This record gives sequence, C-alpha cells and structure tokens, in this order.
Amino acid sequence: MKPKTLQDAILFFSNPDNALEYMKRLRFPDGVVYCPRCGREDVVFLKNQRKWQCKSVHPKRQFSAKVGTVMEDSPIPADKWLTAVWMLSNCKNGVSSYEIAKAIGVTQKSAWFMLHRIRLGLSLNAKKFGTKTKIGGGSGPVEVDETFVGGKLKNMHKDRRERFISEKGGRTGGSMGKTAVMGMLDRDLRTVRAKVIPNVKRETLQATLLSEVKHGTKVYTDEAVGYDKVNYNFVHDVVNHMETYVNGQVHTNGIENFWSLLKRTLKGTYVAVEPFHLERYVDEQVFRYNHRKHEDKTPMTDLQRFETALPMFVGKRLTFAEVTGKTEEEQVPF
Repeated sequence: MKPKTLQDAILFFSNPDNALEYMKRLRFPDGVVYCPRCGREDVVFLKNQRKWQCKSVHPKRQFSAKVGTVMEDSPIPADKWLTAVWMLSNCKNGVSSYEIAKAIGVTQKSAWFMLHRIRLGLSLNAKKFGTKTKIGGGSGPVEVDETFVGGKLKNMHKDRRERFISEKGGRTGGSMGKTAVMGMLDRDLRTVRAKVIPNVKRETLQATLLSEVKHGTKVYTDEAVGYDKVNYNFVHDVVNHMETYVNGQVHTNGIENFWSLLKRTLKGTYVAVEPFHLERYVDEQVFRYNHRKHEDKTPMTDLQRFETALPMFVGKRLTFAEVTGKTEEEQVPF
C-alpha cells in the first residue's frame, strides 16, 4: 500500500525493497532496466548490492537506479533521498537543511547539497534539460510582474552596505542590493512561471515574456515602462497602481500572491539566500504552487505531488563544485 503521510512514507521507504522499486520506476519507467553506458538490456541484478551489472565489459558496468538522476554518485541511501523529496515537495513554506539533517540523520552540509539537487530536479528552467511549452494562448489572461529579493540595506554589515551604495553612486533604497525575479501567471491553468533576471530593462522583460508566453495572449501588467511595447506581440492591458490595484479584470493580484508565498518562504525558512542560488529556490516554490490542485481544481495529495516530482529528476545533474560556485558557468548564472 502506498504511503499517504510523511510518517507513512518514512516507514514505507525504510524497507529497502520498497525504496528500490520506487527508484526503479523513476529511472526505468517502462520497466526495462538497461545499461546507461551501452544500452544493453540483459543486465544482471546483484541482490546483495541492490545494483545491476552489465554483461559487457566496460568501465562502470555496475550501476544503481540513481544513475542518470540528480541523486547520481550519492552515497546517501535511497530511503533518505525519497524522504527528503517528500518533505521538500510538500512542506508549504519549504524545509531547511538543518531540519532535513535532523529528520533523516545526515550532516547539515549533506542535507544542504541534497536540497539543492532536489530543487534542480523540480526545475522547469534548468539549462540543457528538456523543453517546456509556453503558457497562455487560451481565453484567460496572463498576469506579468517582477519583484526584488534581498536584504534591506539597514540590516547589512557596514562594509557590504557601503559597497552597494558606492556602486550606485550614493543612492539608497528601492532595489539596492537586491535580485530581480520575473513571474507570469496563467489565470486559466493557475500555472506560474518565474525566473531570476539580470535587470528590469525593457529588453530583458520583453525577451523573457516572449520566451514564456504564447504570441497573441492577453497580458496584464502594471504601468512599468519596461512593458510599453508589449502590445506589438500581445493583447496588453495595464493597471495603474498609482490610482487603483484592480480595474475590472485587469490586475496583477494573482502573481503578487505568488510573490508573498515566495518571500514568506525565503524570509521565514531559509533566512538568507545568495543571489546565485536564488533561481533554485524560486523553482522550488513554483513547483509547489503549480501542483496545489489538479486541472479539475481538486486538491493534490502529498503522494500525488511526490510522484509528480520524481520523474522530473531524470537527466539532470548538479555537482558540489557547481552548487558552491566553483565553476565559471555557475558563478554567474544570469
């Protein structure tokens, strides 16, 4: 019987056979186990190691169900991985690495790395991994807005505060020292797309909009100057926040609700998030928001959300060097 609650999941996955069966379904959904190196299908299952071995002689002929997923090369057992996935995908305001470390019995450093790999698995924006369809195109509009994430200048260390102020020519306030995030909400599907952007210039905002929303969609934004040419590709309506927040059906309250959920998670659970990690935290919140309900508006269960998350982990990889910013590609992702 499949687990329904976190307690059920911990007990269920503590059985190595159950954990292996879940991992096998994740990695080989059609039920045919094949060698990830050469593709050979008549592999031998090594019961004592809970691995498979390819009959051909080549490097890394032994492999586990973690190969080809975000869990690859991890010495942490599958039961702990699956419990961590259950918690992160279902905890409304996220879960800290300290909480995961205490719950599954690993170090905080290991839990921190695990959570970043899981967030990458939940991502629709991950570089080099698959494709995604655009939102919009239906009868309903798409709300578009941007926000800034970061600490307040008054709470920063003196040296850091002075550096930000000097970089901006002595100006303070507003978006000083913060990272821009752009979001789009499809009202019909109740689906959000959000990503970190380098700035809020017209070129950046409209290029992101074109890459995420179908041409000709009805788009609602605020009066920001960066959206002044949107009507070339979309049916564009604007709400002037200096006068009102709602003008009939024209408003951005839906996407602003998502911003409140995101910032509550960042401030309440994660406390301090570096800009080069922010994209993955945004992806985490997007996944939970988009999988609150089914298309028929019925609530998703924890098990359904968990089983939706697992197949997304295949074909993605995040090394410790990348997550710590040791590689040139990951140091400046935007």
